[in-house]
Amino acid sequence: MTDSSHKPSHIVIAVDGPAASGKSSTAQWVARRLSYFHVDSGALYRAATAAQLDRGTDPETWTDAHVLESAKRVSFVPSHGTFAPLIDGAAVDELLRGADVTRNVSRVAQMPRVRDWVNAQVRATAESRDVVVDGRDIGTVVFPDANLKVFLIADPWERARRRLIQRLNRHPNDTEIAEETDLLVHRDAKDATQTVQATDAVLIDTTTLTQEDQVERIVALANAVTHRPSDPPE
Repeated sequence: MTDSSHKPSHIVIAVDGPAASGKSSTAQWVARRLSYFHVDSGALYRAATAAQLDRGTDPETWTDAHVLESAKRVSFVPSHGTFAPLIDGAAVDELLRGADVTRNVSRVAQMPRVRDWVNAQVRATAESRDVVVDGRDIGTVVFPDANLKVFLIADPWERARRRLIQRLNRHPNDTEIAEETDLLVHRDAKDATQTVQATDAVLIDTTTLTQEDQVERIVALANAVTHRPSDPPE
């Protein structure tokens, strides 16, 4: 039975999928097209991870309580059409995408009490505005009554290639892609319980789609379910 307390006050577009499936960048573009706010739930996990790393303790010893204590330094504020995680009131975008955070964020994302904290922060964003939310469990746990649920998938090799292009700002070679693919497959296994497609989600395989194609499909779906025309692209 769906928990009515999770029913959003405004329109919610939920975008789920495995790591490097293009959720965040696509959701951000869709939000701009629809004049909604973009919410990246993964940024909160990264911010909590970064705050915990700042303590200098061994990640193997981390508990929910440790991370939640560190997360008291994190705020999630609306800014220029999105929500930005701040640590001690400061923007930390580069830090959140760093190797140390990336290496440990899955550990933090599996902590039940931390997930509850993140989900509460994300639900609060839909109390006063229409949102496009991407992350894990968005259509199944965070917003089970979302107006539209989309689940993005792509071939692991293609996901690895895209991630490396973004990280390296160049085209990677096959060896680099193979190594990144192996990392992604292992992360998929670790994140499996938090990467479940909602039964009423629309599945979109982005392996052979351009990002523009992905955005157009989701915008069309959103317009169909909300019966509201989107703003023309900038």
